[in-house]
Amino acid sequence: MSELAGDQIPVAVTCRVLKLARQPYYRWLANPITPAELARAYRANALFDAHRDDPEFGYRFLVDEAADAGQAMCRRTAWRICADNGWWSAFGKKTRGKAGKVGPPVHDDLVGRDFTATAPNQLWLTDITEHRTGEGKVYCCAIKDVFSNRIVGYSIDSRMKSTLAVAALHNAVARRGVVAGCVVHSDRGSQLRSRKFVRALNGHDMVGSMGRVGAAGDNAAMESFFSLLQKNVLDRRTWATRDDLRIAIVTWIERTYHRRRRQEALGRLTPIEYETTMTAPATKAA
Repeated sequence: MSELAGDQIPVAVTCRVLKLARQPYYRWLANPITPAELARAYRANALFDAHRDDPEFGYRFLVDEAADAGQAMCRRTAWRICADNGWWSAFGKKTRGKAGKVGPPVHDDLVGRDFTATAPNQLWLTDITEHRTGEGKVYCCAIKDVFSNRIVGYSIDSRMKSTLAVAALHNAVARRGVVAGCVVHSDRGSQLRSRKFVRALNGHDMVGSMGRVGAAGDNAAMESFFSLLQKNVLDRRTWATRDDLRIAIVTWIERTYHRRRRQEALGRLTPIEYETTMTAPATKAA
């Protein structure tokens, strides 16, 4: 209407032809975006950001993420916005057949099942495992240095989202120091393909790598650690609370796996002993 008015066509004539009332048009012209529409837009942006980072989340979880971002709303409002935009949980709506593929990898496979390294912080492996407790599931993301099989970082939470993997990476970097150029290899889990995790890798000048879909051997060295964790901790008994299982996991990693469990691949040394033995000569030579 504004363009037609600029061409000397009266608004009254345009409204008559389009069968519109003039008063609503003038009200809209004075205030084209209402406060309710602006609030809905901000809420939709917060829900979209959370959905993009964790596509497996349904609207009930997206409400919590949006609230953390400063856009609180009731669940019904979140459901309506998500329904209008088609933002469904990756687990809640079938979008592919049995032969379909998960999301595309964000990194090439730079490892090719060659799980060897000649020094610390050259190649790290990471993955996520889960286990039930009386309070619900516990998720653990661990990062292993291939050089010594040491778990250099891990994160444990009650929810499997991208921040779980990011926290494990930050924990590993804080422990290891200079890690620029280190290759971090994983499967194609959505948390490890998320924008937050990729941004964390780039922030530490690290290089991402991903295996193929359904090829467990592409990350077999990490799967072997989780198999040990399953046998020695997770399946040993029934866990009543998340805190009980969290303490058990940390205790087993730090006390048993790192300092007491000798490995044939390391010459019957523990990961701590192997790193100390193999890196001490290089330190003295420097």
